[in-house]
Amino acid sequence: MNLHAIEEHRLSEQVRLDNLKSAEERNQLGQFATPPQLADDILQFAQTLCPNDLQIRFLDPAIGTGSFYSALLNVFGQNRIEYADGFELDPEFGKTAKALWSGSGLGVTIRDFTSAEPNGHRKYSLIVSNPPYVRHHHLTAEHKLDLRDKVLQRLGIKTSGLGGLYSFFLLLCDSWLEAEGLSLWLIPSEFMDVNYGEAVREYLTTKVQLLRIHRFCPSDVQFSDALVSSAVVVFRKTKPSAESLVEMTFGGPLLTPTTSSSIPLDTLKGARKWSGFPQRNGNSQHKHVCLGDLFKIKRGLATGSNDFFILTTEEAEEAGIPKKFRRPVLPGPRFLQTDIIERAPDGYPAVTPQLTLIDCSLTEEEIRHKHPLFWKYLLKGKEIGIHDTYLASKRRPWYSQENRPPAPFLSTYMGRVRNGKNPFRVIWNKSDATAHNVYLLLYPKPALAAALHMDASLYQTVFAELQGIKGDTFLEEGRVYGGGLHKMEPKEMGRVPVQSLADILLDSNTYHGQLSMEFSG
Repeated sequence: MNLHAIEEHRLSEQVRLDNLKSAEERNQLGQFATPPQLADDILQFAQTLCPNDLQIRFLDPAIGTGSFYSALLNVFGQNRIEYADGFELDPEFGKTAKALWSGSGLGVTIRDFTSAEPNGHRKYSLIVSNPPYVRHHHLTAEHKLDLRDKVLQRLGIKTSGLGGLYSFFLLLCDSWLEAEGLSLWLIPSEFMDVNYGEAVREYLTTKVQLLRIHRFCPSDVQFSDALVSSAVVVFRKTKPSAESLVEMTFGGPLLTPTTSSSIPLDTLKGARKWSGFPQRNGNSQHKHVCLGDLFKIKRGLATGSNDFFILTTEEAEEAGIPKKFRRPVLPGPRFLQTDIIERAPDGYPAVTPQLTLIDCSLTEEEIRHKHPLFWKYLLKGKEIGIHDTYLASKRRPWYSQENRPPAPFLSTYMGRVRNGKNPFRVIWNKSDATAHNVYLLLYPKPALAAALHMDASLYQTVFAELQGIKGDTFLEEGRVYGGGLHKMEPKEMGRVPVQSLADILLDSNTYHGQLSMEFSG
């Protein structure tokens, strides 16, 4: 068998098969091919953990064209392989894998791995996989329920309906892995931080011996066609001991990481987020006061169709939409030339473009009789199905909006680190404008709101401190995707420490009387 020739053919077949589908179709199916060098690195690392005399019984539950099997042959050699199997849902990929590796000993089953029952007499000593990265909203409710039931029955672990398909692949593979068997997974690193990754974290800390997690630098995207931050997770199927240490590495290739640290298993069990390991700076912040202590943080309103519900003031006038059914709304961050938004005399933000949001509680019949031009505009929306979209259909009436009053302070919720700057932009909003869901809205809690009302100079103090929060402090609480795209949800921003701001406020006579007891001890 000429492995080099087969691998060349495999790579050309991979390109051919990828081109049969659009990028959107492959995204929904989670089909992202493993780069050959990365597959080789993963199998080389596996080799360091396997005894020299171990006969390999190999399984890849999402084999694709066989990138990991090719690497297995290259690293271990065919003589060490007792048997090798793979599952593949896509018939075209499955047929191609069968043809490519015919005569090599690889058995390919064309079916959904998660629907297969473990074969009692055929277990595997080595499972390696890059499972399909299918987000939960591409799975039917029935499929998710079936997956969750299987994990609960086999492992006794409750899973979230928000978990991606990759997490179910990893958990369900437990039944196929033999005792002391080794398993290596190339999966999105999001499981390390998000709530719906809790089931995977529970499995890795209670059911198996977690050996290593290598997190690739988010700016070093492993897949050219997927914006996802990746990790390699390595574990052995044996109960962990109380003294277990987990090697946590970050950055660079798997075999030569940039940073590394051995973390006690108990520390991981008690950690809310795992992406902070290994610590890449000496600042392990566990401050007493966080943004959530001072602000109620909410995502900006979601209209369901910004193009229809958000217009320029000129467009709204031309459409005959009465002012009483409109609210000022901030444009997106890229249109804001300054971080301080001044208020125009009419309450609108003094920015360009000046945008307005449709928000009306009248019935359709009332609008039809009293405001015919407005009714004509709404009819255009109904003709294209705006009223039937998910968000609009849940509102009564469909052209009313969520309750999102103007917030004095806002932050972008997504961004990239550029020139070492904070990826999240903090804005002081002096206008009466609300904001849509490209922003996080920071509403002062009662004590802070009262202090700001009594002493308006505190606005400048609060704004300066918010802008002074270092980017690394935000990044420790947020999440990151491939290409270095950082994201922050309201609860995550609420955990950002702001002890310096709290100290300044407590030194203020105005604020001290409002909340000093809450921050003591």
